[in-house]
Amino acid sequence: MVLVCVALAGWVLAVWLLLRQPRVPTSPPDDYLKPVSPADLPVDPLPACAVVLDGLGAIVQVNEEAASQFGETVGAILRHPAARSALSAALRVPAPSGIGESSSRSDLPPVCSTTFTLDVPVPRTLHLMLRRLPGGKGQDKRVLVVLNDHSEARAADRMRTDFVAHASHELRTPLASLSGFIDALQGAAGENPVMRQQFLDIMRQQSERLKRLIDRLLYLSRVQAHEHQRPRDLVDVADLMAVVLGEVAPRFEREGRTLTLEIEDDLMVRADEDEMVQVLLNLIENALRYGAKEDEPLTITLSARRAVIPDDRWPADGGVILGIEDNGCGMEAHHLPRLTERFYRVGAPTDGAGQGTGLGLSIVRHILDRHGGRLRIASAPGKGTTCLVWLPAAGATLAVSLVE
Repeated sequence: MVLVCVALAGWVLAVWLLLRQPRVPTSPPDDYLKPVSPADLPVDPLPACAVVLDGLGAIVQVNEEAASQFGETVGAILRHPAARSALSAALRVPAPSGIGESSSRSDLPPVCSTTFTLDVPVPRTLHLMLRRLPGGKGQDKRVLVVLNDHSEARAADRMRTDFVAHASHELRTPLASLSGFIDALQGAAGENPVMRQQFLDIMRQQSERLKRLIDRLLYLSRVQAHEHQRPRDLVDVADLMAVVLGEVAPRFEREGRTLTLEIEDDLMVRADEDEMVQVLLNLIENALRYGAKEDEPLTITLSARRAVIPDDRWPADGGVILGIEDNGCGMEAHHLPRLTERFYRVGAPTDGAGQGTGLGLSIVRHILDRHGGRLRIASAPGKGTTCLVWLPAAGATLAVSLVE
């Protein structure tokens, strides 16, 4: 009887100990094949634009540097045929077994790289470096992509070529004029006080035109140099208009000129304030220079409002519209498609000012390309001209989608 009790007690004790042991799963957990947690891939601290892709090329992670510099264009960059080919090459490399303390640099998979140019929305030259990442089963087809923007170097090369091609033609006229009057003043005309003063006045006008032309060319070059970089600053449109008003107010002190304002409240855009001031100043300058009718008052209306949705003229995600409208002489329809070409001029100034450089609207176009904006110009002879600038609303330009 004692033996039976001892055996029973031993059996109960064995069952109790068995029940206290942790259970071993008979199948892998549900998340066995899921991608590694973003916390296991610390790409945010990297001082470079880094993106992690899965084996199908879908975006798993985008670090803050890449989101800030490339924004919503990251997806378009990684869908480029050259980028897809480099991804395929990186995935064909044998999967690394893991990086441990005993591993060396020779254990790392090779880097696959490619360079290509995106033509829209602005020309952009990119260099991509891709390397396959180590991981367990189901996680060994991830690829780290480092993006480098070489657009600025390429833009500098283009600017040097463009400056020689365009500036040499436009600078020739004022230089020839200055040279001719200098020769005249060195001759008999220099002895005549009336002719000497007349020639000196013309030379001063030509030298001022030459300075304006050089200044505009240099400004256009600076805009093009960083045209691929979207602005990051938040700008209150009311503050922007206040700066513009302070700049142009002296131009409207002349009799027969009126400036009116129509500005909605609480409008914010992500922009470079100095460049947007330049856009509005150029458009107002054109209205003053070419819009006035003889013996008739000129009224220019400067406006800012929210874009109405839907509107086929603008993207579908709303935005802000800045307008410059005048009641001037207007222009023929065939001029409108060419207004933003370099050195294109519609006609002679109507306000008695000197000849323009023909670069103002070209500068406007490049600034708006940088901002992701749009420009629409409507005009008709005798009915004035309306210039509308559309800008994305604040926060609309830096979003990055992780869905391909």
